[in-house]
Amino acid sequence: MTTDTPMVVDQLNLFIRQAISSWESQNKRINSLLETLTETEWHGATAPGRNSGKYLLGHLIAVNDGMLTLLGVGDRMFAELDEPYVKKAEDAAALNSSIEELKSYWQRLNTELSRHFNAMTADDWFTGHTAVSPEDFAKEPHRNKMNILLSRTIHQGYHLGQLVYLLKKK
Repeated sequence: MTTDTPMVVDQLNLFIRQAISSWESQNKRINSLLETLTETEWHGATAPGRNSGKYLLGHLIAVNDGMLTLLGVGDRMFAELDEPYVKKAEDAAALNSSIEELKSYWQRLNTELSRHFNAMTADDWFTGHTAVSPEDFAKEPHRNKMNILLSRTIHQGYHLGQLVYLLKKK
């Protein structure tokens, strides 16, 4: 069976839809928290000695924003969030963004990512991302754009698991 048979193409498209659906599911869960928690609650630590919800939200935005360039679909929208939310620990970072600002960034970024995800073909998803050289991609074809989506979905799930602890205070 070749990869261009209708059955293989259908299965590949189904896999892509499942991966995007998982991504969207994580986003919906975070969106629910955005609607539920107050600004004060977002400033609370997810556990004693752990990051605040605000820091984790900024971190998710900064990391997900990098997907635009990794997927080769556009420029970063919020590169200024790298310094406080990725490169520094919360206690060393100047977290100048408000919760309302971060919520707006989250919505804008996810709208942009969804637009690109839905425009990508199966062939697009299984090409190398921009951080892998053609030579390395030839040796490691799993370093593709789909892998970026899957790893970022897992990353979101990890931090969502921390963020739900903010609900315990309600």
